[in-house]
Amino acid sequence: MAEGVERGYRYRFYPTPAQAQLLTKTFGCVRLVYNLGLEARQDAWQSRQETLGYGATSALLTGWKKTPEFAFLNEVSCVPLQQTLRHLDTAYTKFFAGQTRFPRFKSKKRSRRSAEFTSSAFTFRDGELRLAKLMDTPLAVVWSRPLPAGVAPKTVTVSQDRAGRWFESLRVEVPSAIAPAATGRVGIDAGINRLLTLSTGEPVDNPRHERRERAALVRAQRELARKEKGSRNREKARLRVARVHARIADRRRDVWHQVTTRLVRENQVLVIEDLAVSNMLRNHTLARAISDASWRMFRTLLEYKAAEYGRTLIAVPRWYPSTRLCSVCGVRADKMALSVRAWTCTGCGTGHDRDVNAARNILAAGQAVTACVADVRPQRGTTSRAGSRR
Repeated sequence: MAEGVERGYRYRFYPTPAQAQLLTKTFGCVRLVYNLGLEARQDAWQSRQETLGYGATSALLTGWKKTPEFAFLNEVSCVPLQQTLRHLDTAYTKFFAGQTRFPRFKSKKRSRRSAEFTSSAFTFRDGELRLAKLMDTPLAVVWSRPLPAGVAPKTVTVSQDRAGRWFESLRVEVPSAIAPAATGRVGIDAGINRLLTLSTGEPVDNPRHERRERAALVRAQRELARKEKGSRNREKARLRVARVHARIADRRRDVWHQVTTRLVRENQVLVIEDLAVSNMLRNHTLARAISDASWRMFRTLLEYKAAEYGRTLIAVPRWYPSTRLCSVCGVRADKMALSVRAWTCTGCGTGHDRDVNAARNILAAGQAVTACVADVRPQRGTTSRAGSRR
């Protein structure tokens, strides 16, 4: 039997006014408890050199709910409040492991509005989902795709985005989607003029979603700037801006899902560049185009899909000169401006398309590793790295 993997299924739903009111209150309580827990842990360390874990902060939560100041915490389900303290404990663990920065307080305006319910705080039966404190009426969920048969959700995360849309994410465990072994090997060069260029010579066009919506976005932002702060009209204008951003993000995510799924189905070995996207965004001339391409989303989706399908994903170091290296004879060209889209090798006289040549060099670097290492298949959530400075 295939090893099980956890997968999230996201659906949109439309709450009743009573459900929306209670869920909004739950979001606020979750944010408050997280901040109280973070403050308590910081104070304990600064004043007494004491480390508080999840158990200690959970006990503090019980005390907070008994005080007149925080008695309103009893009006929402206790499970999301406990879960946010678990998330805080995980944030501390990742910080001390060097994986993330130190936990920060959640802002009312900027933090994500979400609440996580475990199996003790919801029921899922006959396609109806009911949450704790809201058991009378099921959520009006749009089941855009069916859940895998015979599986029950482990957790349900309810969220609301900046555009005011409501979503629920169900985490379930399903068999790993191991596909039949493929013979294809592909090198992938990410770009701006072309979203991707494959070592086969196939280009993937860049839809430039943000540029297509730029006029609508500018118009909505100008209307927002004219509104008085704190007014209802300003909130309406803010929603219009958020809807444009949500439309751009949805289209971008849809394109990347289609591209990455096709790549992992058709190829057994995929080789990419280990791009330093955060550093590249400091180039103010290209930052907007790089953000629109969303290379980080591409790598995230490709990593988890490659792991699920049993594919090998290799990352070539960012300093590997894939663009300036001739894929035929190996001669390295001098510095090459971004405006140069085609060039001729001085060693063998071969004409190169800039991006196709880079993709072929990336594939060659990845194949060198697969030839020398017996097993380079990454574990779930990791990526093999290949190549060397030349």
